[in-house]
Parts: sequence; C-alpha cells; structure tokens
Amino acid sequence: MILFFALLCLALAIAGATAFVIFWPLMLVHVRDRHPGLEASLGSNAFARPSAWAWLLRGGYRAAGDRNLDGLATPARISLLTIIGGLVGAGLLYLLSLVV
Repeated sequence: MILFFALLCLALAIAGATAFVIFWPLMLVHVRDRHPGLEASLGSNAFARPSAWAWLLRGGYRAAGDRNLDGLATPARISLLTIIGGLVGAGLLYLLSLVV
C-alpha cells in the first residue's frame, strides 16, 4: 500500500510537470516582451536554469507589479511546488517501504 501512495505522489509530480511546461514558457515570453530588465536578470535559457526556478519559488515576479505577470507566474509557481512535493513524497514513501 505504501508503494501505491508513492506512485500517486509520482503521478502528482507528473501532473505538476505538465502544468509547469505550459505556464513557465508563457511567463518567460511575457517577461521577454514586457520586462527586458527582468529578462536580463533571469539570464539566457531561463527555462532550464535552477536560479530562475529559485526566483520563481521565492515569488520574485511580484516585485514587477504586473498583474498579468502574476497571473502567469503564480500557476507556474504552484506547479513547481507540486513537482517538488510529489517527488519528495514519493521518495520518502519509497524509503519508508524499504524500512517497513
């Protein structure tokens, strides 16, 4: 039963990854078009850059004061948190299954 719940956590991480692949590029395009200074701080290839993901997790997009950016970045942030939570949960449950 523990491995079943670990598999459910993994499915949750996959669902988060699907949402992240949708909202993160949309947010990056919005930043490219309307916030060139912010784009420069995120750097090139921000899609796969861990420092850009950390900026997203910290909520750095709120400093821009753009409601449209908030509307795109908030679902990307939630999906990234879902990925992290699902993977951590699956890992912990897998380790628990080895101990029990």
